[in-house]
Amino acid sequence: MIPPEDDGTTAATFADFCLGMYVLVDELWARVGPWYRRPGPAPTCSDSELLTMVLVGECRGWDLETEAVACWQEHHDLFPHVPERSRFNRRRRALMYALNDVRRLALAQLDLAADRQCAIDSLPVPVMHFHLVPGSPATREWRAAGARYGHVASKKQTIFGYKLHLLVTLGGVILDFELAPANITDLEAGAELLATQHDLLVLGDKGYISAPIAAHLRQVAGVTLFTVPRANQRRQLSPAVVALHAHWRPIIETVNDQLGAQLHVEENHAKRLGGLCARLYSKLTAHTLCVVLNRTGHAPEVLHLKHLAFPN
Repeated sequence: MIPPEDDGTTAATFADFCLGMYVLVDELWARVGPWYRRPGPAPTCSDSELLTMVLVGECRGWDLETEAVACWQEHHDLFPHVPERSRFNRRRRALMYALNDVRRLALAQLDLAADRQCAIDSLPVPVMHFHLVPGSPATREWRAAGARYGHVASKKQTIFGYKLHLLVTLGGVILDFELAPANITDLEAGAELLATQHDLLVLGDKGYISAPIAAHLRQVAGVTLFTVPRANQRRQLSPAVVALHAHWRPIIETVNDQLGAQLHVEENHAKRLGGLCARLYSKLTAHTLCVVLNRTGHAPEVLHLKHLAFPN
C-alpha cells in the first residue's frame, strides 16, 4: 500500500507538481505498460511523459488538445518532446484503458482506498447544449451511443447525455464509477455499480431508497446501502443517526464539486463516446493520483487538489 513516506511537503512549484506526477506515473507504468506494448520503435515522447502531460493538463483545466499542446510547448524545460495535436489526441485515446489501469493500480496500493465506508452519488455529463439537441446532426450518433434526455434533480434541469455514478470512500477516494444514460435512475445505476463491490457500508441520498434493492445487495454482495427514510415513511431513524449520515454525506459532494469545477467533467468537447470516455478516464485518474501525491506528501487534506496544480 501507499502510506505517507516522508516528512516532505507537497508541490511548491508547478515544476514540482509535474515532477511528482511523472515519478508516480512512471512507477505505475512500469507495471501497466507491458500489457500495452506496441510494435515499432519507441516514440521520442514516452508513454509515461504523455500520460503525465494528460493528467497535469486535466488538473490545470486544459480541456482541448489544442490548448494542452500549446501550453506544454511553453514548458519545453519539463517535457522537451511534445507531440503535435492530432498525434497527442490519437495516443491519448489509444491509452485510455491503460490510464484506467494506472488508476486501479494506484488504488490497490493506496491505504485510504481500503476504507469500507463509502458514499454514492451521480453528476451530469451532458454531451451538447440542450438547445442544440433537436436540430443537431450529431444527435443521432449520440443516441446510438446511449445518450438520452434525463432530469438532474439537484440542478433542476434536463440534460441530453449521461450521468456519471461515483462510489467514493468517506476519505474522498473514488473507488469506482459507472457512466449510464441520463434517463437511468440513480437507484438503478447505483444498484448495478454496488453489485460489483463487496463488504461495504454505503451512504446514499433519498434517490437510493429501496428496501428490496438494499436487501438484495446485502445478500449477494455484503453491501449495506444506508439511506435516510422519507418523512412520510413509517420507519424512521433516530436524530443521532440522521445527523451522522448528514455529517458524512457531503464528502461526495466535495468530490463532485472538484470534478465539476476543476476537472470540468460536466463540459464535453468530444464528438463521440470514445473521446468522451478517454477524457473521463483522464479526469478520474488525475483526481486519484492527486490524492496519492497529497497522501505521500503529508498534505493537511488529501482533497486539496487545486494547490497542487496551482501552487504559486
